[in-house]
Amino acid sequence: MLEAYKRLENTSAGDDSLRGRSGPLPIHQMRREELTPSVRAFIDASVSEGLERLADVNGTGQNGVTAYQLNVLEGVRQNTGMAYLSDGVRRRPNLTLRGGTEIDRLILDGDVARGVVATDGTEFTADEVILSAGAYGSAAILMRSGIGPADHLRSLGIPVVADLPVGLHLQNQPFFYNVYALRPGKLAMTPPGGALIWTRSSEAADDELDIHISATHLIEPESSPTGGAIVLAVSIIRPDSIGSVRLSSRDPRDAPVIDYNFLAEPRDRRRMVEAVKLCRRIGAGERFSEVAEFELLPGDTVRDDAELERHILDNLGSYEHTTSTVPMGGDDDEWAVVDSVGAVHSVANVRVVDASIFPEVPATATNLTAIMTAEYLFQRVYGT
Repeated sequence: MLEAYKRLENTSAGDDSLRGRSGPLPIHQMRREELTPSVRAFIDASVSEGLERLADVNGTGQNGVTAYQLNVLEGVRQNTGMAYLSDGVRRRPNLTLRGGTEIDRLILDGDVARGVVATDGTEFTADEVILSAGAYGSAAILMRSGIGPADHLRSLGIPVVADLPVGLHLQNQPFFYNVYALRPGKLAMTPPGGALIWTRSSEAADDELDIHISATHLIEPESSPTGGAIVLAVSIIRPDSIGSVRLSSRDPRDAPVIDYNFLAEPRDRRRMVEAVKLCRRIGAGERFSEVAEFELLPGDTVRDDAELERHILDNLGSYEHTTSTVPMGGDDDEWAVVDSVGAVHSVANVRVVDASIFPEVPATATNLTAIMTAEYLFQRVYGT
C-alpha cells in the first residue's frame, strides 16, 4: 500500500523512500512561520506536556504533534476531480463525464450487473459497474438494487437479490470541540488550518494510536467575546461503537436513515474523556495561556469526569470520516459485503471502491486513504 500512497502524492516533504514526488495530488507541509501564534503555542505546549515534535507525520513515526500537511493550492483544497481529471484525461475517447447525475440502482440480470439506472430513468449499460458513491451512497445504491439485509429490503418491498449486511457496520469518528478565546494581540485566525496531535490513550491496543487533537481556527471569530478563537478538537479515531445506515424508502430522493451510535461503547466514552482532559491540560499550560484568555468550551463550570462526560455527550459532533458500510472481508466474515478487490459477494460484475469498503475506520482522516485504495485496487485488478 505504500507504493499506492506514493503514486498519488506530489510533495517535497519527508524521505524519498516513504513519500511520493510526482503524483497528481499536491501535499504541502506547513512551516512554523505559516502558522498563527496560537497554533505555534499549541505545538509548544504539547511538547511541554511530553509529546514528541514530529518533522513528518507521514514518515516513520506518528505519535506526537506536528503542523498540518495540506492538499491545498492557493487556498483551494484539491479534490480528485482537480488532481486527476486533467485536460488530457478529459479528452480520452473512452471517458464520458456526466454532471448532476444521481444513480438510483443497478441494472441486474439475475445476479449479474449489466449497468445502472439514474434517478431520471436513464440507463447506462456496462460490462462492469464500479460504485464510488461514498459510505452512504454506495450502500444505498446496493440496497435499492436488492443487495442488503433481507428483512430490511423486504420491509420496503424491494426484491432480495443477495442477503448481505450492507449498512450494518457503519463507523465514524466522534468529534468534540474544546474552544478557547484568544487574547488581544493574539487574535490571528488565518490560515485556519493548524496542527495535529496523534497519540494513544491509556486503553489503546498495542501500537495503536487512537486519539486526534487538531488545533484549527474553523470557527467564527464572533463566537468569542475577544473576537478571536482557537478550536482544539478531540476525536477517538479508533472507536469500538458501530452504527448503521438504512433506507428510509425505495425513493433515491429520500435521505437514508443514519445512526452513528457514537460513544455507545463504554471504552469509547472513557477514552474521549481522557483525550479531552489531555486537551485541557495543554490549554491550561503556561505556553498556551500566553495566547488563550480563557476556555469557552467546556468552560470552568465543567470540572469532574462525570460532568465532563455529560457535556461531551450533549455537544458531540462528527469528524465526517464515515466508513465500513460495505466492508471488505472473506467468506467467513459475518460483516463482509465485498472481497479483497472490492467485488460484491454473490453478485457478478459490480465492484465498490470507496471508504465504504474499509473493514473498519482507519486511525486517520479518510480522504487520502480512499484515494490510495483506488490506486491500490486499480493495480491489483487491472495491473497497469
